[in-house]
Parts: sequence; structure tokens; C-alpha cells
Amino acid sequence: MRKKLEGNGLWESSRMMLPEHKAAINEHENALRQRQRVELDEQEWEHVARSVAESLQQRHQITLRLFHPVEELTVIGIVDRVDQMKGRFMVDGEWFSIRDIEGALLD
Repeated sequence: MRKKLEGNGLWESSRMMLPEHKAAINEHENALRQRQRVELDEQEWEHVARSVAESLQQRHQITLRLFHPVEELTVIGIVDRVDQMKGRFMVDGEWFSIRDIEGALLD
């Protein structure tokens, strides 16, 4: 009986887990993995805009960090088009949202 009361013994000795418990544990783990959106200030937005414009005009390779709720997303390539009406840009034939940009670096 003493072993059950030490450490995590009571939980580990339990032979039953309700589906509700398992769902709650999974939801909690997913919530811990969620990333928060980074808010850029004016200077950072100017740097991003200059970098994207230079990649578009001079055909220089750019590395962009984009927001994704679960993982760190990095896009490397040359900006082909920018559609400001829809708030998106194209890198190597794939469209991305401008508001998802967290940082830019020209290579």
C-alpha cells in the first residue's frame, strides 16, 4: 500500500482510464504545443517589406519565417509575385499570407 502513495504510484497503479480522461490529456498536450503569433513592430515590417521587394525585383533568395500554430515554418526561395489586394505573396509557385510573416532574411 505504501508504494501506491509515493510519487505517481496511485495514478500508475490505476488500471482504468476513462475516454474522457484520455481526451482531456490529449487536448492539454495539444494546447501546450500551440505557438502564439508574433506581432511585428513598424521597423520590422519595413525590413520585411524591403526584403520582399528586393527579392522580387533583384531575384535574390529570401528566407521567411512564417507563423504556424504547431510548428516553425520556414520558406526559402525567390518571391515571384505579390498580391496586396488579397494580402499574399508567391514563392516558387506557392502562395503564402503576408500577415503570417514573422521575419525575413536575404541570403
